[in-house]
Amino acid sequence: LERKKEERPQHPVHCDVIKAISEAVSIPVIANGGSHDFIKEYADIETFQKATAASSVMIARAAMWNPSIFRKEGFCPLKDVMQDYIKYVLRYDNHYTNTKYCLCQMLREQLETTQGKKLHAAQSTQEICEAFEMGDFYEENTAIFEAKKTSLEIKTQDDDDQMEDPDVIKMAVRFDKREYPPQITPKMYLLEWCRKEKHPQPVYETVQRPLDRLFCSVVTVAEQKYRSTLWDKSKKLAEQAAAIVCLRALGVPEGKLCEGENHLINKRKRGDQECLISRDHGEDLAEPSHKKANFIEETSDMNVLKM
Repeated sequence: LERKKEERPQHPVHCDVIKAISEAVSIPVIANGGSHDFIKEYADIETFQKATAASSVMIARAAMWNPSIFRKEGFCPLKDVMQDYIKYVLRYDNHYTNTKYCLCQMLREQLETTQGKKLHAAQSTQEICEAFEMGDFYEENTAIFEAKKTSLEIKTQDDDDQMEDPDVIKMAVRFDKREYPPQITPKMYLLEWCRKEKHPQPVYETVQRPLDRLFCSVVTVAEQKYRSTLWDKSKKLAEQAAAIVCLRALGVPEGKLCEGENHLINKRKRGDQECLISRDHGEDLAEPSHKKANFIEETSDMNVLKM
C-alpha cells in the first residue's frame, strides 16, 4: 500500500491511510512508498514502519539510489557502491542496458557531470567500466572469463570425444512433438517394438554438457547403442531423439503423422471401447493402485463407484 491509483511517486505517501488499514485487518500489511519523503537512512525504515503500523516495509527507489540503505552502520560512499556493483555485473555477465539503468539511478543528480555524461553515452559494459575508471579491471576480468570459457570448451570436447564410441549408430535428428499424434512418442513405439520382438526394454543413458547445459542420450536396444549427434535442451527431448535414431536404423515406424494409420492410437481406442462395453455389462473394472475408490450408498442395492 502506498498511494491511490491516480497518484504518482511525486505525490506524498498516505501513512494515515496505511495505518488505518493495518489496524483494521488481521493479515500482514506491507508499507511502501516512503523512499521520497521518509526513508533517507537506515533508521528511517523503522520510523516509517511505526508511522504506518505495518508489519513490514518495502523499499524500492531508496534501495536503487544507494543499496547500502540497509546497512545499520550507515551509508557506504556511493563511489564504492557503484564499483562493487560493476564487479558483480562482470562476474555474472549482466546485460549492459540493465547495468546502465541501475547506475543512472544511483548517480541521479550527478548525471550532468563528466562521469554521468560518459555513462549516459556508454553502449557496452566496457564503456561503462571506462566511465568509472575500471577499464583495467574489465580487461582482467574478461581475460579470466575467456580462460574459463576455453577450459569448459576443452572439457566439452573431451566429453564429446568420450561419446564418440565407434559402435554407436548416430544420426542428426531432433524430436518435434508437432510431427506426432497427441500422447504418442517414438519412445512408446520403441518400447512396443522391443516387447513384440521379445527384447529387454530400452535403456537410456543421458549426459549434460556443463558449458551450455544441453543433453545427449544414448539408448541401448538388443546390445546395440544409438544416439543423435544433436544436443537438446532437456533430458526428455534427448531420449526421444535417441529413440528416433534407433527406430530409423531398424527400419521401424516411429509413429509420425505422415506415416498414416497409427496402430498405437488404434490400440488405445480399442482399449477404450472395451472399457465402455465392460461398463455397459456391469463388469468390475480394475483400477490403478494409485487411485482410491470411494463408495456411496444409494437407495437401491447397487453400489455406485465415484471417482
